[in-house]
Amino acid sequence: MDKTAERPEDAVNLFAAGSLKAALGELGAMFEAREGIPVTAVFAPSGLLKARLLRSGEGGLFASANMAHPHALATAGRATAVRPFARNQLCVIAQPEMEVTADTLLDRLLDPALRLGTSTPLADPAGDYAWDVFRKAEALRPGSLAALDAKALRLTGGPDSERAPEGRTPYGWLMERRKADLFLTYRTNARIAALEIPGLRIVALPTAMAVGADYGLAVLNGPGRARAEALARSILSPAGQAVLERHGFAVP
Repeated sequence: MDKTAERPEDAVNLFAAGSLKAALGELGAMFEAREGIPVTAVFAPSGLLKARLLRSGEGGLFASANMAHPHALATAGRATAVRPFARNQLCVIAQPEMEVTADTLLDRLLDPALRLGTSTPLADPAGDYAWDVFRKAEALRPGSLAALDAKALRLTGGPDSERAPEGRTPYGWLMERRKADLFLTYRTNARIAALEIPGLRIVALPTAMAVGADYGLAVLNGPGRARAEALARSILSPAGQAVLERHGFAVP
C-alpha cells in the first residue's frame, strides 16, 4: 500500500517487500504507539522498489526480500550498510484436488497439463528464487530448467501484474480464481493464502530443491535518517524478531 501522498512531515518512510506486509504492518503500528512517530509504508516487489529508490531522493528504510537490492542501493550511495533481519523459505501452494507430495513434486511441476504460477524474476525476488528452484531441478533431471522456464506463468510481482483487491492476498486471490494449479512462493505467503482459501495445500520442497530467502534492510540516505534508524533497530530487536517469527519468518 502506497501512502506517499498522505505522508506527514515527521513520519518515517518504510519501503518493504510485499511478503512483509502483515509482519511489518504490525511492527510499524507498535513503533508508532511506542515512539509517537508515524510510519508511512509502501509494500511492493523489492526489485521495483529498488528501481524507484535508485532514481529518487526519498529517505526512509528499505526492507527487501533479498540482500542484493539493498546492497545495490548501498553501492550507489543511496543507503547505508545492509543488515539481514529475516529468513523465508520457498514452497508450493497446490489446489485442493492436486495429488502432490514433496516426493512427487518435480513430476507434477513438469507435467505439461498443470499450470505453474510464479512471481516475476528481476522485479520480485520471489521470482528470482523460483528460478533458483528450477536450476536445482535441472541438476536432478536435465532439461527441467528449460521446461519450467517455458511453462512458468509470471502472475505476480511485475509492473503489469494483476492487483488483488484491497484486503486480499494475491496468492489466495489467484488460486481462488484458478489462475494456476500450483504456485511457487514463500512459505509465509502460502500460510496466509491457506487461511484465506480453505482447502489449499502447502507442499514443502524436497531437500535437493529447497531454496531459502534472506531478507535485508538498509537505511536510505535522505531525509529522516534518524527516524529510519530507530525503526530499523525496532525490527532487529528481540521484540521485533518475535513478531517476524510469529508471522512465519525465521531469524537470519
